[in-house]
Amino acid sequence: MNLLNNVDLDLNLLPVFETLVRLRNVSRAAEELGMSQSTVSHALKRLRAFFGDPLFLKTGSGMQPTPRALQLLAPVRTVMETVRGELLVREGFEPATARRSFGVCLTDMGGLIFLPRLVARLRLAAPGCTLRVLQVPMGQIAGALESGEADLALGSLHSVPEGLFQQQLFERSFVTIVNRGNRRIGETLSRERFFAMEHIVVSLSGRLDDAYDAVIDQGNEKRRIYLSTPHFLTVPMIIEQNPELIATVPRELATKFARYKSIRMVETPVSVPPFGIRQFWHPRFQHDAANAWLRKLVKDTFDTDLE
Repeated sequence: MNLLNNVDLDLNLLPVFETLVRLRNVSRAAEELGMSQSTVSHALKRLRAFFGDPLFLKTGSGMQPTPRALQLLAPVRTVMETVRGELLVREGFEPATARRSFGVCLTDMGGLIFLPRLVARLRLAAPGCTLRVLQVPMGQIAGALESGEADLALGSLHSVPEGLFQQQLFERSFVTIVNRGNRRIGETLSRERFFAMEHIVVSLSGRLDDAYDAVIDQGNEKRRIYLSTPHFLTVPMIIEQNPELIATVPRELATKFARYKSIRMVETPVSVPPFGIRQFWHPRFQHDAANAWLRKLVKDTFDTDLE
C-alpha cells in the first residue's frame, strides 16, 4: 500500500500511529508526543475511520495492534522518514520552542556520570523538551534506534550492531577500587597481588569475554573472577561488604565510588587500553533535524564538561 496516494490522510496522524504501535499505551504515547490523552484518542479514532480497521485491541497486556496495523507499520515509517528527511530537515529544529521527548539508551554508569550534565544542558537549551532514559538489552539497541523509540545510544559497545552510525565522544582510563580496610593492599597494588585476589567484573551481556575490562584477561595471566554483574552501581556496595574483592572500573566512576568511606582507588598494575565512549544512531535519522541537534548537544557537552 502506498500511503502517499491517499491524499485525504492527515500526515499528523502518522506519528500517533507509529508511537502507539511501539508503546501500546495511550497515556505513554501522549506523554512521549507531548499531547493530551484525549488528543491521542481522537487521533486514533480518525485513523480507525480512515483505514476501516480497529487497529488496536485492548488486552490484559495493553493495546495490541491488529494484523492490519502491523501491515501498515512499514509504509507508515517510510512516509514519516520521507517527511523527516526531505521536508522537516529544511525547516530545522528550534530547541527554544520545541516540545518533544528524546529517548537515550544509557547504562547505569552513563546515568551516574553523563546524565546530570546532559540534563542540565537540555533544560537550558530546550526547556520544552524532555528526556527518557532507556536500558535496552544489547541485542535490541539497533531495533530501538531504528524504530525511533530511542534517538541515541551512549556508551562503550563492544559489538556495534551493523549499520549504525557512531561518533566518538572521549576516551578514559581504568583504575582499580579496593576496600580501604583491606590491609593486604598498601598504597599501591602489585601485579602479583592483583592476580591473586578475587575480582568483580561488569558485563552487560553476562559473558566474561564481553566485560568492560576483558582485555586484562587476554594475556597469559587470568584474573580470579568471583562475580559478574551488569550493574556498575552495585560494585562499591559489594566491595564494602566483602573486603577481599576488588574491581577495575572507569576512572570517573572510581572517583565517585571513593566517596564511600570504605572505598579507595589504586592504579591498576597492568596495562589497560583506554575505553572509548561513543554515541550511536540509526541511518534513518541521520538527516533528522532534531536528532542532529541532540547529537551536537551531546558532543558539545562532553567536549566542554569532560576535558
